[in-house]
Amino acid sequence: MKRFIGAIIITAAAAGGGWWYFQSDSSSEGSAAPARGRFNATPVVGVTPVALQTFVQNVEGLGTARANESVTITAKLTDTVRRINFEDGQLVEQGAVLVELTNREQEALLAEARAALGDAEAQLKRINDLGARGLAAQSEVDQAVAAADGAKARLNTVLARLQDRLIRAPFSGLLGFRQVSPGSLVTPTTPITTLDDVSVIKLDFTLPETQLSFLQPGLSINARSAAWGDRPFTGEISSIGSRIDPVTRAVEVRALLDNSEGLIRPGMLMSVAVASNEHQGLAVDQGSLVSIGNVTYVYVVDDTDTAHRREVQLGLRTFGEAEVVNGLRPGERVVTEGVGNMRDGIKVSVKGQGQARPPAVGAAGGTASSL
Repeated sequence: MKRFIGAIIITAAAAGGGWWYFQSDSSSEGSAAPARGRFNATPVVGVTPVALQTFVQNVEGLGTARANESVTITAKLTDTVRRINFEDGQLVEQGAVLVELTNREQEALLAEARAALGDAEAQLKRINDLGARGLAAQSEVDQAVAAADGAKARLNTVLARLQDRLIRAPFSGLLGFRQVSPGSLVTPTTPITTLDDVSVIKLDFTLPETQLSFLQPGLSINARSAAWGDRPFTGEISSIGSRIDPVTRAVEVRALLDNSEGLIRPGMLMSVAVASNEHQGLAVDQGSLVSIGNVTYVYVVDDTDTAHRREVQLGLRTFGEAEVVNGLRPGERVVTEGVGNMRDGIKVSVKGQGQARPPAVGAAGGTASSL
């Protein structure tokens, strides 16, 4: 029974690494003397040299995506649709004919105007020939010139009316849904479709007026949409609103985003991060920080592999790293792994520089009994 208890105590001491006791084997009861020892393993730690890094303070907001150019296509006059030359969601170039309205009357007027112009020009030519030979008065020549100019003007009028019956894309962009069909009667208030230039997106967002001092055109931004997860869309501020909202105390800002891939659609809600206060600072892993009350410490390992607790003052924080404003120098080794085992002034074994082996169980307190 005593041997069994001694084995349990020795095993627990080997696993725990603290104080341990064992019961030696003896043939006579009462002659066993307790012995104890101390397991003094050197903590193995990972360290990272302190280095300079670029820190950027991001000011965040929410914005709405808008097309660079956007319009609802309508007709200039009232007439019926003769032909539709586009499909829903089609990309079109500037000047492309989208819809043709009925134009039979205008085509007849066009033929008449062309015939009248041809007759007027022929009459002018005859009068000019007669005038060159002195057989026609100057007044007759002037009348022929006026008649030819009038006929040309009437032809241009008919051509303009024909052009009004051709509904064209005012700029290159992406068409929306078609709202009319061939034979539909359209008026200047009838929406035919929408056209959006989405090659560039205008992102309108608001920021607190306290950030107005650093806002300026040309600042870079990063935007994200829930539709595309963590994929960032980069751009820059193009203009800043001239007024502060008296209710929200916010200023409206507009940024331009490249949308050559067509992933952003007008109306999207996007989160915006504006980079400001870009500077160089000393960076440490946030896992190396130890906070006690309002004071923050790190453990610095010197050339003798001794750990020293050092109070630091922090600045900006990024994902996984913190800026140290005061308390460290470039190149100093900060403990990043094994921080929980640290005490001020203890010796450590740095990973990659050799590790101390723990002493054998019982080496400090006697010989363990055989079981």
